[in-house]
Amino acid sequence: MNFYTRKWVRPEDLNANGTLFGGSLLRWIDEEAAVYAIIQLGNGKVVTKYMSEIVFVSSAREGDIVEIGLVATRFGRTSLTMRAEARNLFTHRSILTIDEVVFVNLDEDGNPAPHGYTDITYARDRVPAAHRA
Repeated sequence: MNFYTRKWVRPEDLNANGTLFGGSLLRWIDEEAAVYAIIQLGNGKVVTKYMSEIVFVSSAREGDIVEIGLVATRFGRTSLTMRAEARNLFTHRSILTIDEVVFVNLDEDGNPAPHGYTDITYARDRVPAAHRA
């Protein structure tokens, strides 16, 4: 799994216990997963369909840096399934794991659409045409 995105835990990200609020972390993961799906599917129109059980293993405190890692595990006809993990950059201790995050590729009308991919790309060759330089 590659960890590309890092987030700094700030005061507004904390819960009443002074630790990272789970909702903030899930928002960060969903956003990063959307970006990952856009690059993997070559389409700027994707939506979150499903997240499996979310397992909080530990927490983070103000000033910590959280790394978010994703890896594609399965390509469906119109979907992409990935695994997610968030960990503390300093300790490498896992904060959260999600076995399945599913995104669906959409057409111009917002309907599920086949994407035609079966493997992970590590290049930028699938960046949507509208966003290429």
